[in-house]
Formats: sequence, structure tokens, C-alpha cells
Amino acid sequence: MKTLFMFPGQGAQHVGMGKDLAENHPQITDLYQQANDIVGYDLADLCFNGPEEKLNSTEISQPAIFTTSAAILLALPNGLMDDVAQSLSAVLIPDACAGLSLGEYTALYAADTMTFADALTLVQLRGKSMQAAADASQGSMVSILGLDPDAVKNLCDSILADLPDTEILIPVNFNCPGQIVLSGTINACNRAAEKAESFAASRAVLLTVAGAFHSPLMAPAAEKLRQALDQTTFSPLSCPVLANVDAQPYESADQIPDKLIRQLTSPVLWQQTVEKLLEDGFERFVEIGPGRVLTGLVKKTARPLKLKPSIITLNA
Repeated sequence: MKTLFMFPGQGAQHVGMGKDLAENHPQITDLYQQANDIVGYDLADLCFNGPEEKLNSTEISQPAIFTTSAAILLALPNGLMDDVAQSLSAVLIPDACAGLSLGEYTALYAADTMTFADALTLVQLRGKSMQAAADASQGSMVSILGLDPDAVKNLCDSILADLPDTEILIPVNFNCPGQIVLSGTINACNRAAEKAESFAASRAVLLTVAGAFHSPLMAPAAEKLRQALDQTTFSPLSCPVLANVDAQPYESADQIPDKLIRQLTSPVLWQQTVEKLLEDGFERFVEIGPGRVLTGLVKKTARPLKLKPSIITLNA
């Protein structure tokens, strides 16, 4: 049975994540301490105790989610997750990895392309750069439910036709069938939320986010990240990793900087990634990290294909 390890992105964080693992296992405590030393503040305390408002900020949530996902990865082969160890005895080595947005960094780390220190340093810079780009622009995001990609494009085109050329509204997160997230300027996103039902959407939800992620408004963040990625040493991948920007496996580690830079201003093709994996015969999907977001998205993507993959959720 072909197995995917999949890792969540921003939004999966919650106060208390990783706390039980760290309290019961010195190896996990040491990993969080290493993370504290790398980021320069008490990341572990924010993960374990909050406050929620601070943990939810872009520059904190990204390193927090990555570190907690890495902690679960560390726990698996060391038998620290006793309640699931037996059922996971055959799936500790993935046939491929993938992650949603931020989760792509965790997927690359799980595939042994970079050290924990290098990965967390990049993730911290990514979070800071995205927050700075958001602060410098007037951006937002809105989730559109119940429309296919063509209908969503028509919705965007209709709204932009009545707005100045400076306005932006594009589909950026293809999460699963019937769930597409738009990103752009605040005015355009607000109009999309108001107009979506007239295009037969079942619902439109304005998201509580810092800015227009995965849109051209994140270009300053991409530029800040470019130099750091170019200076990072990436080792050969120990297993295939699928990239968000094209839903295809990396052909080599040399492609990592370019695809991660493009990811900041390009759509995340998660639905297409899951569809490709299902077509390629993957039958077991293991979500590793806080939350259960990806578990739901895989189920919703597999349903129209009349497939029922085994899904295991490992959170902390």
C-alpha cells in the first residue's frame, strides 16, 4: 500500500499543540528547545500555553506549526506515540510527501532535503516576510464554496471588470472540489463575498488572515526569501515530494528554491496534488501535524472519484 505523509499549513495551529508529547518525552522537549534557540524566543511556551492571539500571528504560527509537525515526525520512529505505534508499524517510511503551503517545507524536511535548523530558519523568515508584505498592502482572502474553477474565474472576472486596474482578485487555494479560496485586495474580496451567491455559490466566507497570501501582493516576501533559499544547502530527496505550484514531484533538489519562491505568489494546487496521488495508486494518507484539515480535504477530493483511501491523522 503506497503511503503519503502530508503536512498542514497555516491555520492548523492551536494552543496546547505538542505539549503532551514534550511533557512525556525528553527527545521532544529537546527539539522544542532547539527551536527556541533558532527563532530567538520561547516558541515552545507559545505552542503549549499561548496566548492564542499571538500564536495565530503569521510570523509565529508558521514556525510553531512546522516545529510541532517535526516533533510528531520525531516521535514516530522512536515509538513515542504509543497509542498509534502498532497501527503505524508498516507506514513509518513514506512513499511520497506533500504539504499545503507552509506544509511543503515540512514535506521537504521529512524527505531529508535540509536540516531542522535550516528548515526552521527558512520558515521563520517566510512568516516574517509574509507578515511584512501583508502589513504593506491592503489584502484579504475569501473562501468560495460550491463552485467549480470555471465559475470562480467568471466571478473574479465579473468583479474586476468594475474595478480599477490596481485591484487584484485571483483563485489561489484549490483545496478540494467545491472549495476554492480567492486572494486579493480587500475591496475585491469583499465584493466577491457579496456576489458569490449570485454565481450559484453555496457560501462565501471572508477569512481572518493577515493579507493576500499566494497572490502578487506577496512579491516582496518572495524577494526576501529568495536570497535565503539560494544560500541554503539542499540534499537529494529521500522520497518524492510534490510541489504546490504544479502538483508534480520535484525532479531534483535543485528545483527547491525556485518552486518555493514561486509558491508565495502562485496558487496552491492541493486538490490537483491529491488527485494525482490517487491516480498514482496511493491508498494511505497520513496527516502529520496539528489539526485535521488535510484529512477532510482528502476525503472530499476522493469522494467524486469513488475512492476511499485509508486516512490516518496524527496530531498533537
